[in-house]
Amino acid sequence: MGFKENLKSELWYSGLLVKELAAKSRVNKHSIDNYLNKRGQLPSVEAAVRIAQALDVSVEYLVTGKEKGQAERKKLSNEALIIARIADQLTEEKRIFVLDFIKWIHSR
Repeated sequence: MGFKENLKSELWYSGLLVKELAAKSRVNKHSIDNYLNKRGQLPSVEAAVRIAQALDVSVEYLVTGKEKGQAERKKLSNEALIIARIADQLTEEKRIFVLDFIKWIHSR
């Protein structure tokens, strides 16, 4: 996968809208739209760095799709990644409740 596909994937994973990524990265929304469209225009190095920082990934990952430590995360389904992201934001008590619920569903 190339920059366009990796950016789409990370944008989806982050739950950010393009306009939110633009604000967070200080990269023009129109430019980000161009990186995501059919042509898949490539960003400048500076824009790629700001986008990567906003998405909390490396530029290497956005360009190549490979990065040390990424392999484990990519083995999970998109749904599992969403569950993990949400669970990470819960209090410990709520995380334990959710985990117990998932274990209960899994055992049925």
